[in-house]
Amino acid sequence: MLAYIDWHVNPEILSIGPLSIRWYGLMFAIGFLIGHKLVTDMFTREKISHDYLDGLLLYIFIGTVVGARFGHVVFWEWDYYSQNLSKIPMIWEGGLASHGAMVILPLILWFYAVKVIKKPALWLLDRIAITVAMTGGFIRLGNLFNHEIIGKASDVAWAFKFHLSGNQEIIPRHPVQLYESLSYFIIFGIMMWLYWKTNAGKKRGFLFGFFLTTVFGMRFILENFKEHFIVEEVSLMAEYGMNLGQILSIPAILLGIFLMITAGKRLIEIDYQS
Repeated sequence: MLAYIDWHVNPEILSIGPLSIRWYGLMFAIGFLIGHKLVTDMFTREKISHDYLDGLLLYIFIGTVVGARFGHVVFWEWDYYSQNLSKIPMIWEGGLASHGAMVILPLILWFYAVKVIKKPALWLLDRIAITVAMTGGFIRLGNLFNHEIIGKASDVAWAFKFHLSGNQEIIPRHPVQLYESLSYFIIFGIMMWLYWKTNAGKKRGFLFGFFLTTVFGMRFILENFKEHFIVEEVSLMAEYGMNLGQILSIPAILLGIFLMITAGKRLIEIDYQS
């Protein structure tokens, strides 16, 4: 049995002058491209015009990036960015938070669903949530390649030594990025089964609620395996016994449970393509 896995992988795949292609960006792009194909299949099944797809992809991309950046800046490092406002747009320096995307993206998708597709917002959120779960799995793989969001020290046989993790001590740690990635891919698989093999797609809000409950439920659990270096995080743990990621996950979990419980009251008729 291995005592640990040495992780030396370079975050950059290749660089040409000032331009570079990174594993994180590749994982992000793969998630979006596969997600686009999945939504196309759903629209075909439900006889929704494909004319909406390009605009939808743009809305999702903007909502995800802007929302994730918003979350990181406001929730995690506002003290720094409030004094360095010019740094906020510089997403290439790192700093995206899923909790922020879960605030901004649904608002943007609500607008697109109601104003453009002329469908209820929850109808669209149910379908996009499936692809977001899958994309989240790829993004966490990107975090692994970036040597970021590292776990606590561990002596498990599959522990990783992150040799390019900045100033952090190079010791065997939980590969918490893999834990999250695997859990999101499993959630994605379950949601695909629910959509294609059951009537879950006809219960407005059920799939979105399932996504919120399971994804942020796993996030709440796996936060216990992450190493936290921000002073405010340590203070929260000492005062409340929970870190910021866990605190922010609670409202999402509660909303998800509510949506699933009440979804039966929002049944809609869908004429699936035979």
